[in-house]
Amino acid sequence: MGTSTAEKLRRLVGLFSREDRLLIVINADPDAMASAMALKRLLWRQVSATRIAHVNAIRRPDNLAMIRLLKLDLLPIHKVDPGEFTRFAILDSQPCHHDGFEAINFDVVIDHHPATGAKAPFVDIRPEYGATSTIMCQYLRAARIKPSVRLATGLFYGIKTDTSNFEQKAVTEDVNAFQFLFRYANVHMARRIEQAEITLDSLKYYRKALEGMRVRKQRIYVHLGPVTNPDICVSIADFFMKIHDISWAVVSGTYRGQVIIIVRNDGIRKDAGKLLGEIFGELGSAGGHKGMARAEIPLRNLKGVVQYEDGRVLSRWIMKCLDERT
Repeated sequence: MGTSTAEKLRRLVGLFSREDRLLIVINADPDAMASAMALKRLLWRQVSATRIAHVNAIRRPDNLAMIRLLKLDLLPIHKVDPGEFTRFAILDSQPCHHDGFEAINFDVVIDHHPATGAKAPFVDIRPEYGATSTIMCQYLRAARIKPSVRLATGLFYGIKTDTSNFEQKAVTEDVNAFQFLFRYANVHMARRIEQAEITLDSLKYYRKALEGMRVRKQRIYVHLGPVTNPDICVSIADFFMKIHDISWAVVSGTYRGQVIIIVRNDGIRKDAGKLLGEIFGELGSAGGHKGMARAEIPLRNLKGVVQYEDGRVLSRWIMKCLDERT
């Protein structure tokens, strides 16, 4: 942390004056929302007003629980008039990551994803870090700000999610930030956010998954057909991995002209991300980590490949593709 963080903090704070109105724009997930909370706290004496806007639809139960329990005040970007603001910041993302960011000239870019050449008066991108929440925690500590319970809980949960409880990429700074935040966070509230996996609307998909699942060689396959939110495929795949003797879960569904394929495995043998890239990479986007992966294939790319209008046929094709390579 040391001098470099103190110097970065000085430069960051120096961008703003009391007359400024700041708009923080995010692609809302736990790490992004917590980081936005932290920047708002850092600058609350420096600017006259701060709003947080999100470019994505927020539907995941844990995200909704985080907003409710931490009392976050967020607005969809289309409900915001950029003309009302003098400064703009983007956290846990970069301008090229989403169409909703491209029309904004950002003054501040803070992120932990690989650098994309983003230009702004203040840029702090640290791809070696596991979470942007870690960076923001370092800024708070450099500013000698004791985080409130809600802020500490948000940052604590942001690090937990983006490092998958330190099962994925993390550095010593992530561990140090996590330990620091633990002193101030409400871990029971964080657990409530983490355990918010199911909404009433999603129950029908769980029923469909349980009725339609096929089990073969310690693997569960299910195709849900049209879904209102692809995150339901993720939730059901995670749910299936809790079953004893299941080493692979493959859950697919169709959403906005694409087939979404979610794979979870025990991470012991085959690399799920590499496998999906090899099988489906030429048809759409596919990849991920050893134990979790995702493919998104435009249905138009499947013309002549499989009769995708028939869910049973599409399901059997996905199974066949994976069975042949595992």
